[in-house]
Amino acid sequence: MTVDPQQPAYTLVFDPSRSNASYTVGEFQKALERGSDEDKIATMKQILVTMLDGNPLPQLLMHIIRFVMPSRNNKLKKLLYLYWEIVPKLDEEGKLRHEMILVCNAIQHDLQHPNEYIRGNTLRFLTKLKETELLEQLIPSVMPCLEYRHSYVRKYAILAVLSIYQVSDHLLPDAKDIISSFLAVETDPICKRNAFLGLAELDREAALAYLEENMAAIEGLESLLQSSFVQFIRRDAVQVPSLKPQYVELLLDLLDSTTSDEVVFDTALALTTLSANPSVLAKAATKLINLAVKVFDNNVKLIVLDRVEDINNKNPGALEDLTLEILRVLNAEDMDVRSKALNIAMNLVSSRNVDNVVKLLKKELQTTVTNSDKEKSMQYRQLLIKTIHTVAIRFVEVAASVVSLLLDFIGDLSSVAASGIISFVKEVIEKYPHLREGILSNLIDVLDKIRSAKAYRGALWVLGEYAESSSDIQKCWKHIRSSVGELPIVQSELRNRSQNSEEEEKEKEALNHRHAGPVILPDGTYGTETAFDFTSSAPAEDPDARPPIRRFVLNGDFYTASVLASTIIKLVLRFEKVSQDITVLNALKAEGLLILVSTIRVGQSSLVEKKIDEDSLERIMCAITMLLDEANPAEKSSEKEILDLAYLDATRSSFKSQVAISKRKNAQLSAKNLTKTAEPIDKSLIFRQFTQVESNTSKSDMIEEDLQAAIKGDSERPNKNSITSKLKKIVPLTGFSDPVYAEAYITNHQFDVVLDVLLVNQTRETLKNLHVQFATLGDLKVIDKPPSTNVVPHGFHRITTTVKVSSADTGVIFGNIIYDGGHGEDARYVILNDVHVDIMDYIKPAKTDDETFRTMWNAFEWENKISVKSQLNSLHAYLRELTRGTNMGILTPPEALGEEDCRFLSCNLYAKSSFGEDALANLCIEKSPASGQVVGHVRIRSKGQGLALSLGDRVALIAKQHDKVQLTHI
Repeated sequence: MTVDPQQPAYTLVFDPSRSNASYTVGEFQKALERGSDEDKIATMKQILVTMLDGNPLPQLLMHIIRFVMPSRNNKLKKLLYLYWEIVPKLDEEGKLRHEMILVCNAIQHDLQHPNEYIRGNTLRFLTKLKETELLEQLIPSVMPCLEYRHSYVRKYAILAVLSIYQVSDHLLPDAKDIISSFLAVETDPICKRNAFLGLAELDREAALAYLEENMAAIEGLESLLQSSFVQFIRRDAVQVPSLKPQYVELLLDLLDSTTSDEVVFDTALALTTLSANPSVLAKAATKLINLAVKVFDNNVKLIVLDRVEDINNKNPGALEDLTLEILRVLNAEDMDVRSKALNIAMNLVSSRNVDNVVKLLKKELQTTVTNSDKEKSMQYRQLLIKTIHTVAIRFVEVAASVVSLLLDFIGDLSSVAASGIISFVKEVIEKYPHLREGILSNLIDVLDKIRSAKAYRGALWVLGEYAESSSDIQKCWKHIRSSVGELPIVQSELRNRSQNSEEEEKEKEALNHRHAGPVILPDGTYGTETAFDFTSSAPAEDPDARPPIRRFVLNGDFYTASVLASTIIKLVLRFEKVSQDITVLNALKAEGLLILVSTIRVGQSSLVEKKIDEDSLERIMCAITMLLDEANPAEKSSEKEILDLAYLDATRSSFKSQVAISKRKNAQLSAKNLTKTAEPIDKSLIFRQFTQVESNTSKSDMIEEDLQAAIKGDSERPNKNSITSKLKKIVPLTGFSDPVYAEAYITNHQFDVVLDVLLVNQTRETLKNLHVQFATLGDLKVIDKPPSTNVVPHGFHRITTTVKVSSADTGVIFGNIIYDGGHGEDARYVILNDVHVDIMDYIKPAKTDDETFRTMWNAFEWENKISVKSQLNSLHAYLRELTRGTNMGILTPPEALGEEDCRFLSCNLYAKSSFGEDALANLCIEKSPASGQVVGHVRIRSKGQGLALSLGDRVALIAKQHDKVQLTHI
């Protein structure tokens, strides 16, 4: 959709009555002739909507002049001026239509109307009028409005003068003097603002002179005029670079003195475009940060923070001293605002301010523990932990203190947050070896507080991998032994339960033998006591008070028990390497065997909530076997090396490679960000003193460029093969043998599908009252209803209709063409082909972290599982076809996908629709040894059913396209 900035911006009209009835020109004429003012208002609205749909209705012009224009109803008059905006004012030869003379006379009367609002509305209409012949007759009526007593009229009168001069300067050759004189005597702030904008547009020298006159008192001017001064300064500085220093000083003074939020925002942005001085940028950014803290609207906060981020991206390092200032925005309650502020602050953190940043984040983390809103505090806590993680990985000097800080909170956190802290500890302890001993000691101290089984499993892995000295191994073993509790578990639990039952029986006997007589109260009165008032003095055992490992095992979490078995093996193997004390080693093996055997016994008993599963049982039994083999002196050295490789080297090396990949990705991202702001080595230097006014140096205003990009979108970009791409989007709706041939050119514009339909009358008769009816299936809604028309023999007719798309579900547009039959015959129909809306236009690849992916995977309830059976030659080839056909992005790192000729492949994919819908997919395929085919399945999950089914259809389509039957013989 191309937008011409020179075209007038028409007013949008909404039709509140979405009726399916279509009106002919004759019906409109009758409604205008006989209806009351209220009926005429409804008719005018329908006429406007019909004209905006593409039917100009030229036959109605005289009826509207005769029956609507004389009315004194203000609402009808407003609709009338909307009609004058869009009605064709020129005939087929490009000359002014004769009826417009009557319209011009009526406009002249309205320009002299005693009601100021009618005058102002008429003057506003003149700013959108581009016909010179009409404007020439209206100028004598516009000039007296400049001196009208009401400011509402004057503010539009000065804009009308500007618009007339821009249409044709010979109509008002002295427009510059008129605006200058008006500006000199005007007192209303809005009128002065409009006049100054007009003067800046027409006469730069006069506008600059007016600015110099008011420069001393600029602090006391109205905010509207200040904003217009800032806009003029920003544009003029690009054209005249020699004035930049004076303009910067003026803007700095204005920034210090103004109290208007709008002026602060405009002035700060203007300073960022005029100067690259770090002190100037810091001052502008400080004002923007104060504005973000002060305003209440979260949308405004996000916009202001975006501008601060742009300043930092274009001038790296200039805002480093404002890191703590930006974190003041964390007082906002909105999570998007907090996330934005933390992202900006993380880009500014350096070794000079990292200590203060960590202290502030620690204070924020403490507030989340005491916050009453659990859901918001949990999300905010997750965000803070992730941010602290990022800081600690970058700066080693705060890593130890950050780890101890987070471990202190681990007992009060949820499962996800606690797991995130343990993951962070794993990365820090791997990256900084000199901190391992202290971090390991802190981790052992807080393990008893961990309530999450997932976090505890991660902590056990850390103990097994990084406890390398004999003292650390014994500390870890001591914790494991205390965390398991009394052994054997089955006997001790049965004994505890029998003791509890005996105590309960004794309490019941004591209750039965208690004296049930009256009780004398301290005040001498009698009181009564029933059996319901008697409470047991024996405290009941709290399940959560049991040691962690014992609690997890009795709750049926035997996956944690299998991780414990691996940890025991690692500790025993490493202790055997670092110590020669055979007595302690044998004691460790014996105690380890007792723990594992006791775990299996309790898993097979009725004491646990859920029996032990086969996988966990197999892993624990494997660990028991290894401990018994360790006691065998005849064990071969080769077997010992394989065991060490499997338990001591493989997992550590895998984690090291994972950390290295993450480090490499961060380095690539930093290099990419650096190249955005890096200057080419051969870029020419421009000296402002040597720059001539007519030099060829580039003059650009970044704010204006952003505005033009927002208005025009991608229309200015050259589109290769545009004709070919358009032809691909033309869909035939009927056949060549039908009486009416129809084809549609389909355009996707954001959330709309626009059908530009060409109708061809292939008969030798005029098709009367021909109209097209559209209907939809799915989350589609037809917005426009094309009007009926007559099509001459072999004539062409074009209509445009818009269909609103509200989700990425599969949608179908269908309909028919209806026109009148012969004399006494029924209407005739031509059925249209169905048009399927391609959901791929609304689905884009996206990225997210593994934690968010798992959270969404567990939360989404709709799943579509599609079996895969393809003839493609490799698994990676199928993955490429899947991503191309579904527009989904691959989340799994390339290193984890394996080689091109691998036999098995599993990965996660993620996409996001234009409507904010998330689509998750898990691909699990293998190469069949027997047939050589790619077999497996794709699981797609989404919050809604439609998106999961639509993407499933796309996956099935991939198989159909590549698995075509090949004809070998007949």
